[in-house]
Amino acid sequence: MPTESTTALRIALGTDHAGFTHKEAVKQMLHSLGHETKDFGAFSEDSVDYPEFVRPAAEAVAKKLCDLGVVFGGSGNGEAMAANKIKGVRCALCWNLETAKLAKEHNDANVISIGQRQVSLQLTLEIVKAWINATFEEGRHLRRIRMLES
Repeated sequence: MPTESTTALRIALGTDHAGFTHKEAVKQMLHSLGHETKDFGAFSEDSVDYPEFVRPAAEAVAKKLCDLGVVFGGSGNGEAMAANKIKGVRCALCWNLETAKLAKEHNDANVISIGQRQVSLQLTLEIVKAWINATFEEGRHLRRIRMLES
């Protein structure tokens, strides 16, 4: 049973070699909180191309096979761009607690991207928890989300 959010979530994970360490730590934390993960790789620090792993993670969220997704890379920028190519995905690049909370509260982000070379491991864990536990505020933000979907 999850310790912070109210229900167990299925969370897709995807990374390239530059985000591998953070992905593994986030996966362990999510399991400790009672969530399930679907790991799309990468599975080592050997050099790989991020779209090969980020795209399937984002597609799993878009197809509702997973509730949310977290993708990683060196900066997180390319990974956010790759995830946002998938219709139905709203991926936000997060680098602190405020960007993570606002990504959910205002943008209903269903995927976040984090750069391992930019964000410490401890802060990454806090970002993921804050984002998972935030709630979409709807209201004026819902109108804007609908505009993105058209």
